[in-house]
Amino acid sequence: MPTDLARCLVGDGCRGPVPTDAPLRLCELHFAVAADWAASAFGVTDALPAPCRLCGSRLGIRYPSGWICATCEWRFGELVDDELPPPRVDVVYYLAYADRVKIGTTSNPRRRFAAIWHDDLLAMERGDRRLERHRHEQFAQERFGTSEWFARSDALDAHIATVHGGVEPWGAYARWVSEAVALRG
Repeated sequence: MPTDLARCLVGDGCRGPVPTDAPLRLCELHFAVAADWAASAFGVTDALPAPCRLCGSRLGIRYPSGWICATCEWRFGELVDDELPPPRVDVVYYLAYADRVKIGTTSNPRRRFAAIWHDDLLAMERGDRRLERHRHEQFAQERFGTSEWFARSDALDAHIATVHGGVEPWGAYARWVSEAVALRG
């Protein structure tokens, strides 16, 4: 780095040395000041001190004023009113069993899945019976009779991959429930 570029550009008269690998012409002191400012303005993503009481996530954002859950934005340390009934969150689910997929809907996935023989939960998307009916029509070619079971196909697998979107289904469901709790509060 040429000599004239090796000094800090901060206008308060600082001409401190700039580290050779620095992405900006700032000395270490001014990088630290900028990092502190960014942390207070945008937060720092880190592990929560304990799991989120609403959605169970361990990922949080730390601000000078405290922590929030990075998944559902619950303010760490706030009480959760356990006396309120959980909100209703309808989902359309995709369960795999052997070479088939069940497309169904429920507002209580844990109880529903316990009652259905399946190998794997492939995905969930927010939606009620109307969306379920639409999905049944969308994949009518793959449907076994009038059941909710469908043959695996490239089109169905591509749709499931899109719905999944790289997000673990139970994590997505927890976020939807926590969002519903936040909206009613």
